[in-house]
Amino acid sequence: MSGTVAEEMSGLLNDAFAPTNLEIINDSAKHSGHSGDDGSGESHFTIVIEAPAFAEMNRLARQRAVIAALGDIVGQRVHAVAIKASAPSA
Repeated sequence: MSGTVAEEMSGLLNDAFAPTNLEIINDSAKHSGHSGDDGSGESHFTIVIEAPAFAEMNRLARQRAVIAALGDIVGQRVHAVAIKASAPSA
C-alpha cells in the first residue's frame, strides 16, 4: 500500500469504527535512537479515537478492538502505539 503508516492506520480505523473523532499522532521523533526505532520515522504513534462502537466496551476491550482493527501493523511494522479510545459523550 502506498502512503504513510499513519494514513493506512487511519483508513483501517475509519472502516472499522466510523469514528466521530480520530487523531493519529506520529511520536517517532521523540523515540529516535531508542529501542524499537527502526529509522523509518514511523515506529511510535498515539491514536486518539472516539466512536459510538466503544459505548459498551471497557478500556481494555476498546484497546483490543483498535489493535485488532490494525492487523499486523502493531508489532510487525510499528513498535509502539498508545491508544486513547472513548465513546462520544451523551
